[in-house]
Amino acid sequence: MTEIKNNPKNKKEAGSVEIEFYTDPLCCWSWAMEPQWRRLRFAYQGKVKWRYRMGGLIPNWDSFSDPMNAVSRPLQMGPLWLEAKYKSGMPIRERVWYENPPKSSYPACIAVKAAEMQSPVAAEAYLRKLREAIMLHGKDIADWEVLQQVGEELHKENQALVDVDRLQRDMGSKAAREAFEEDLQQVRLHGISRFPALTMKREGEGQGVIIIGYRPYEALEEALHQVAPELQPIPHTTDETEYRRYWGSMTERELEEVLRMQGPASPKPAKETT
Repeated sequence: MTEIKNNPKNKKEAGSVEIEFYTDPLCCWSWAMEPQWRRLRFAYQGKVKWRYRMGGLIPNWDSFSDPMNAVSRPLQMGPLWLEAKYKSGMPIRERVWYENPPKSSYPACIAVKAAEMQSPVAAEAYLRKLREAIMLHGKDIADWEVLQQVGEELHKENQALVDVDRLQRDMGSKAAREAFEEDLQQVRLHGISRFPALTMKREGEGQGVIIIGYRPYEALEEALHQVAPELQPIPHTTDETEYRRYWGSMTERELEEVLRMQGPASPKPAKETT
């Protein structure tokens, strides 16, 4: 389910590491890895930079096929989401594939790129809202009305973050579609066929590592240290209030990850918290 490709690097002075996170709003394993991904960014604040690449997981159900997981139609996606739910402990509405299955992930990917045209922060916040809409609430994020509603909700929470009128215009723009196509080209260039996938390299350098698939936090940190062995996390006296303030909405599983409350046993699905 995972692999790491490594290009060894000599130890150098500390500096920023650039991360490209290849994902898709409909990728259950990307959502499953949110606790580890959030923890990494929290621990290495100011030492890592990141951007998202949209992977275009499901163009449509006529052309989609995942032989590894024996998925070629919506009903078969439910058991995969159920597996991600119980393996990760993240809450996931797997019944969406029986009740209200999205026809494609392309509209959501394009919408994220439209948000990114305003700022990377807007793109990240909008992507998170899309994940919550589908994973927690079972909304069809292939529906343009739902995509617009998510933008409106984000605008209500932070008017300065997203211009909702511009977002709705940009969702149907040529520029957003071209930005998405550029991401798809990068997916093909790196030979990525599964999500999530992360590429890590030192700022300004070409070589680095790629880590593919759902992984525990320790694997993400190990990959980071392959690129920058001297990089150290920022000291934190982390409590629940601090972490909630930093991220805003979160699940219990995400809180457990950073507070190291998760035991060795298989985690139970967590409930959403705010």
